[in-house]
Amino acid sequence: MLASLKDRANFAKAHASKELRKELKRRSIALRKGDSVKVLRGFHKKFSGKVSGIDRKKSRVFIEGLKLKKSDGTEKPLGIEASNLLVTDVDRSDERRFKTLKGK
Repeated sequence: MLASLKDRANFAKAHASKELRKELKRRSIALRKGDSVKVLRGFHKKFSGKVSGIDRKKSRVFIEGLKLKKSDGTEKPLGIEASNLLVTDVDRSDERRFKTLKGK
């Protein structure tokens, strides 16, 4: 049975950096557009950037500047699984989200 798109938002969580863990008192954080992340696994290991989008259907996170070059010369955004990312900074523009993150 497939999970609903609402439930799939929980699949787009990543571990928090040590500094964020101390600040927010959480081990993992749900990803959103604008968060800063670092790739921990795969060919693009150690690449850092901001989240440009999330595909909940395929459970992929897109990062600014991370592109896949196709054989015909065009480029497309490369999706990374959320479990392979480390959140280094969160987007603090949404006060409601930041309150719930810091709430515990």
